[in-house]
Amino acid sequence: MILDDTIVALATAPGNGAIAVIRVSGPHAINFTSTVFEGRQNIKLTEQKSHTLQLGYLKDGNRIIDESLVSVFRRKKSYTGENTVEISCHGSAYIQQEIINLLLKQGCRAANPGEFTLRAFLNGKMDLSQAEAVADLIASDNAASHQLAMQQMRGGFASEIKKLREELLNFASLIELELDFAEEDVEFANREEFQALIIKISKLLKNLIDSFAVGNVIKNGIPVAIVGEPNVGKSTLLNALLNEERAIVSDIAGTTRDTIEDEISIGGVGFRFIDTAGIRETQDVIEGLGIKKTFEKIEQAQVVILLLNAKEFKVPSSKFQVEIEKIKNKYPQKPLIVVLNKVDLLEEQQLESFKQIETPYFKLEAISAKQNIGVDSLKNTLLSFVNTGALKNNDTIVTNSRHYDALLKAQAEINKVQEGIDMGLTGDLLAIDIRQALYHFGEITGEITSDDLLGNIFANFCIGK
Repeated sequence: MILDDTIVALATAPGNGAIAVIRVSGPHAINFTSTVFEGRQNIKLTEQKSHTLQLGYLKDGNRIIDESLVSVFRRKKSYTGENTVEISCHGSAYIQQEIINLLLKQGCRAANPGEFTLRAFLNGKMDLSQAEAVADLIASDNAASHQLAMQQMRGGFASEIKKLREELLNFASLIELELDFAEEDVEFANREEFQALIIKISKLLKNLIDSFAVGNVIKNGIPVAIVGEPNVGKSTLLNALLNEERAIVSDIAGTTRDTIEDEISIGGVGFRFIDTAGIRETQDVIEGLGIKKTFEKIEQAQVVILLLNAKEFKVPSSKFQVEIEKIKNKYPQKPLIVVLNKVDLLEEQQLESFKQIETPYFKLEAISAKQNIGVDSLKNTLLSFVNTGALKNNDTIVTNSRHYDALLKAQAEINKVQEGIDMGLTGDLLAIDIRQALYHFGEITGEITSDDLLGNIFANFCIGK
């Protein structure tokens, strides 16, 4: 893929603001901008040094469009690896469009989504996994997802893959060399060292694949379903967690008939809370549809909060046991937090008897959503379901489903290589599986790509990045 034209796009968010940045990149970026820019220092942009700024006027003939600050970045020293100009203009939507139109007249083309980062990848400024991390960084909305994106953009994940690929490629070359001397029955690749490398790669692949379970939820937020009978305080709890009046609260049972969702960050990790319709037998068609949707949301959730009413609390209580078992039996793999709400209405003895209940099958919490009692403890319990140890240790965590798929395929090929070693297969047969493993490693970093793959990846970027 060769991109030899010059592109332009708004790099900041569309709409009015204090300032806006328009980005131009390509072989003629500096020349095209120079024809419409008049610097106050009377220095032509074509003569301006890289990584310097100049204040001046953008003009359409004799008409001044704006007074702007223009930055010049030359070729390999720029983000894209080619001549780049960034225009910091006033944030009027009219001014932004006028400047872009002016540059289009000079010969620029409107940039496609992600085309600046695509050019950075094609020009060797970053590998494909780093380029994908740029989009993740822009989309990050909590500390954890930001940390993961920054780690990947700095090349932590890619460097591990590249190192493994180089070691495997070295052995593959030696095994391929053996094929040229098949009649002489010589071994250039030390089989013991090769075996140790395969074990090392298998272990690292397993760790990376296992990390996806953590990385995926951190990147996309952890969905938490709040369920229970009508009028137990689900909407009040949602409002308490979000610290705002997000859901309508009423003493009338069955107020919530559809799901309400919102997201907050707890301990730097995003949680998406889903307030659902109360679960009960009903003849109301609309409420029945809401209850049906409740079970759909439980299916999608990764954690379930079962809310119970403190006013009906007794130990032991067959009613509570039935409610808990109903959820736990239907969704045995989902973490369950049983929350006794309205504890401000309980006598101390009742509350103590609740706290003494111990079970390995679910977590227990006592709160008053209305009085904001115990809500922080509930948040800490939710955070305990997320393995943040790897995050704190700055370990490599996989967040991208494309990378995950490539790692699974690479692992399958490495397993075949191991099986081949155990069976004493000849080098030519081992080489086939090694090549396939190398191919899947290359897919991650972009050493092996196709136009369709690049198109799919960069189509999800915003225009101007």
